[in-house]
Amino acid sequence: MIKHKNTIAFWQRFAKNKLALTGLVVILLAIFLAVFAYCISPDNTSFADTQIIEIQAKPPGYEQLFLAIPQSQTESTSSLKALFFGKPAAEQLIPIVSYALKKDSIEVQKYIDEGVSVVQLYSINQITNGKPNNIKAHVKRKKYLLGTDTFGRDLLSRLIIGSRVSLSVGFIAVIISLLIGITLGAIGGYYGGQTDRLVLWFVTVIWSVPTVLMVFAFSIALGKGFWQVFVAVGLTMWVNVARLVRSQVMSIKNLEYIDAARLLGYSDVRIITKHILPNTIGPVAVLAAGNFATAMIIEAGLSFLGMGIQNPQPSWGLMIKENYAFIITNKPLLALIPGIAMMLLVFAFNWVGNGLRDAFDVRSK
Repeated sequence: MIKHKNTIAFWQRFAKNKLALTGLVVILLAIFLAVFAYCISPDNTSFADTQIIEIQAKPPGYEQLFLAIPQSQTESTSSLKALFFGKPAAEQLIPIVSYALKKDSIEVQKYIDEGVSVVQLYSINQITNGKPNNIKAHVKRKKYLLGTDTFGRDLLSRLIIGSRVSLSVGFIAVIISLLIGITLGAIGGYYGGQTDRLVLWFVTVIWSVPTVLMVFAFSIALGKGFWQVFVAVGLTMWVNVARLVRSQVMSIKNLEYIDAARLLGYSDVRIITKHILPNTIGPVAVLAAGNFATAMIIEAGLSFLGMGIQNPQPSWGLMIKENYAFIITNKPLLALIPGIAMMLLVFAFNWVGNGLRDAFDVRSK
């Protein structure tokens, strides 16, 4: 009953912070988009990698007429696989300016560039699989709400699917940093003496190396790729956690209820895990929220520099790298949009972290 009342009081204190609630809503929305990315994005092919070079670097709101030519499907895709990895392209999209039906053929003005087109003929039976009455269903108009990138890919689809990388990197990196940081901090803070000096020496050595250089070192050692980024970022973020947990454990281990637990014969492992660490959840949760945002920024920086996520997999940092040259042209939104998405998500985690700090402070009003 007491625990239930404490939980209610915690959420009441958290709800007083409107920015924290706003940040929580943004995070939940981002998680929803990441989980159901391929169900929501206009381009649900794997990594949203449908490249149409003729319409590269188009501004937000761009519309284009296409002739959709069906492609032979070599394998069926289950619903679960499609949810996580997308579907193979079911049709080839040919950008066109106009079309005309001529007996058993369709004549199109294929779009090449602004004011430039070429005439091409396609068999109606081949396109419609022997159902010529359905030819108009293969002429489609698509609108790119956020425009297209340098390869003619739908920027909105890549933005949605790219959210998976940022959230995944943040989650895995925080888990790794918590596992290492809490373990070393708890051991050093509880046992003290030579053990604490050894842990503190190791923390100081890692702390003395700049984070960016450390990430580069791990990235070079582990190689470029999706999972390598997770490990590289996670292995560089545990120091703050270890220092915080160590100080918290040192302030708690000499309290009376810990002495009572020792007199009852409880093991050190039980005392640390059952009686000390639960009292460090508040500060650690606040730090974890900040580390989550930091991990996303580090991943974006790595991808921007070519050391992180590689094409064709979308990443917000990689999207900025591909389109940053357009900032000095009349299409700056192509690079600014993924940057704005990153900024909003980082703000959201910082707002939630501030809300958690206030909510765990039982003296706050």
